[in-house]
Amino acid sequence: MITQTNKPVTRKLFKKIAPPFYRSATALIVTSLIICTNVFAQEKTLTLDEAVKLGIENSKILKLSQSKIDQAVSQYNQAKDKALPTGSAGLTYYRAETPVNSLAFGGSTISIPKNTNLYLGTVSLNEVIFAGGKYKYAQESTKLLTQVSRLDADKDKDQITYDVISSFYNLYKVLQSKKVVAQNLSSIDQQIKQSQRFFDQGLVTKNDVLRFQLQYANVELNGIDLENNRKIINFNLDILLGLPETTQISINQIREADRQVNSLSSYIDTAMLSRQEVQQLQLQSKVAETNIKSIRANRLPTLSAAASGYYADLAANPLPKSGNYITPVTVGLTFGWNFSSLWTNKNKVSEAKIQREQVSINQGITADNIRNDVNTSYENYTTALNKIKLLQTSIDQASENDKILESKYKSNIASATDRADAEILLYQAQINLELAKADAGLAYYTLLKSTGKLNKQ
Repeated sequence: MITQTNKPVTRKLFKKIAPPFYRSATALIVTSLIICTNVFAQEKTLTLDEAVKLGIENSKILKLSQSKIDQAVSQYNQAKDKALPTGSAGLTYYRAETPVNSLAFGGSTISIPKNTNLYLGTVSLNEVIFAGGKYKYAQESTKLLTQVSRLDADKDKDQITYDVISSFYNLYKVLQSKKVVAQNLSSIDQQIKQSQRFFDQGLVTKNDVLRFQLQYANVELNGIDLENNRKIINFNLDILLGLPETTQISINQIREADRQVNSLSSYIDTAMLSRQEVQQLQLQSKVAETNIKSIRANRLPTLSAAASGYYADLAANPLPKSGNYITPVTVGLTFGWNFSSLWTNKNKVSEAKIQREQVSINQGITADNIRNDVNTSYENYTTALNKIKLLQTSIDQASENDKILESKYKSNIASATDRADAEILLYQAQINLELAKADAGLAYYTLLKSTGKLNKQ
């Protein structure tokens, strides 16, 4: 058993004397720490579809979007309620005191009671028969705005889905890179042991051994950076999916980015039909048209019907008693026309037309932005696919080169530097291929999002 010391000089000397054993001890300690950490951390293996489902189910943003839809539906129902009859009822009590209660007319005197009670009850019902269509336009407008809110929710759902997919692929890239690092560390460790044997036999110099040890340290540093990135991405993905923050996520293989690529024009056409922004602006255009009609309706007269019933009782007791109360009932029509709107309403109509024109201009701007977005996503995806093909060829070449130099090095024909460089090239090509595959997968979903088809596959 090795006793650990706090003296830096002793540690350096120990590493210099027994580097293989030191690395083994370090690896054992790190492994123990990882095992202890996993005792407290929950592990969860997910597919991409499972991650997206969790993200949608647990998204607070989507819950807020649903709340906005409910609010829009409520406003629509309120607009419908405005077309219903209005009614009211009331009961009023009056107490009249008359200190001087007599009045003389010539030789006659009229006297009234010194105090009087009066109960007056009213019930009325009013119905607008014609109001220029304003209530109908209000209903149409709020109904259209409800549809806009639903499209907002769809857009939020697409964004949440894309955020989950992006984090999922980023985590996959890190995990794959860590696998490559582990494989290379194992390979380099074998080279260190072999070079050490060659050094002991006097076949290579100490510098050759140090060269492999330096390469091992550089790969280890890369592994530390990757682990740090993994922790950050994992934590963010836990939050997105609504999982406990200590959950360690493993990825159950992603689909390869080998999907057929259609023409750019087909993706643009799909986007123009499916993007929520396009549909929202179409609805906003209809809202603007409806608003113009509603403002014009202010110039028209209105017609309404009303029915009222009254209860008047002069008795001290408000309860009806024969001979003490009357109940008149009235029914009538009211025709009204605020004709000043003929000259005061025109500027409101002009403003509404300007708003409609702004929606039309915005439609053009949005269409241009969508074309740019789709084109960028399309080019990125096709470029990512081409990179995979080139990198696969690069790996084949690097593997062949590595085998040749390994054989030469064992035969003492190639130097340790050439051998290390060959391994580095192969190592870098392997990492680049894994990253390119993940980038291509993410680029495909980015293209889907740009066409508005991310959740409509």
